[in-house]
Amino acid sequence: MSRRPAHAGRLPLWERLAFGVVFALMAGFVVAMTITAAKSGKHSGDGTAVAAGSVGAPGPVVSDEVTPASASASPGRGAGPGPGGKPADARATQLRLSRRLAAALRPVIRASGGRIAVGVIDASTGAQALYGASRHFHTASIERVDILAALLLAQQKAGTQLTEQQAQLAAPMIESGDSEAAAALWRLDRSGQRLTAANSDLGLAHTVLAPSGSLSFTRTTVTDQLRLLTDLCTSGSRLNSASRDYEIGLMEDVEASQRWGVSAAASPGTIPAVADGWQRDATLWVTNSIGIVEHGGQQLLIVVMASEMPSKAAGVAADSAAAVAAARVVTQPG
Repeated sequence: MSRRPAHAGRLPLWERLAFGVVFALMAGFVVAMTITAAKSGKHSGDGTAVAAGSVGAPGPVVSDEVTPASASASPGRGAGPGPGGKPADARATQLRLSRRLAAALRPVIRASGGRIAVGVIDASTGAQALYGASRHFHTASIERVDILAALLLAQQKAGTQLTEQQAQLAAPMIESGDSEAAAALWRLDRSGQRLTAANSDLGLAHTVLAPSGSLSFTRTTVTDQLRLLTDLCTSGSRLNSASRDYEIGLMEDVEASQRWGVSAAASPGTIPAVADGWQRDATLWVTNSIGIVEHGGQQLLIVVMASEMPSKAAGVAADSAAAVAAARVVTQPG
């Protein structure tokens, strides 16, 4: 039997070269498609990136866009806070509202040039929207709301009432933003022991007291401030009704100079319960505003925190515009 020549069946050299080029192109195409498919898995079906907890761009990233661990869907302890504690449709609704809030805040962020985080809960419906919710900001003087809540909770546990001295300090601290009164109550707090214990009881898991004891440099998040407001206005709170009514009453009586930010979202003729604070960090400004307002017949809990503002006036304007945007997002269909 004759053997087949070694070269029998081979393609000419030019055909082999052409085939090699085609094969290389096809392999490159497969690799490119694989990479594209992997990237597309990081995006939602409508093309909005949701990986790494982001909702909307430009601007600060939204963390915990579904449900923050420290704020519940409806203001009450039985509302099931946490990503696993809400039905899928509630999480989807919050994500949709958070995207709308991100879009509404873009012109505010562009105009201010700073960093903004916003949270809003509609106490009437449980609707919630968040933007930059887990970012830390210095509290500035909104910390005084936490200071008084901690004092009231401590008095409840002890079965006592505020002393005359404490009451004389609490009123100006809340109503006029008296920093000396706040510092005096802080000194009575034995270096923050009472505040630390109260924050644990009230569920403020992401609020960190300043090591130096400087109250305005305490760090907190939008979700913690929403939780604090929830503790002030719902029966599920560790604070009893007398304590809640007392603090809310002081927040409703703040002086005109303390009414900006969240107050801008209140319907005419209503009385918001608010606390505003500002301070200068190096050369830029922090402006924060928290409160409970009535907007279009709905009770809203709103938190706006801003930093890196070029001036106090810019921060005040940004807080006010952001609060109005947040109120519209949760109360107007769309």
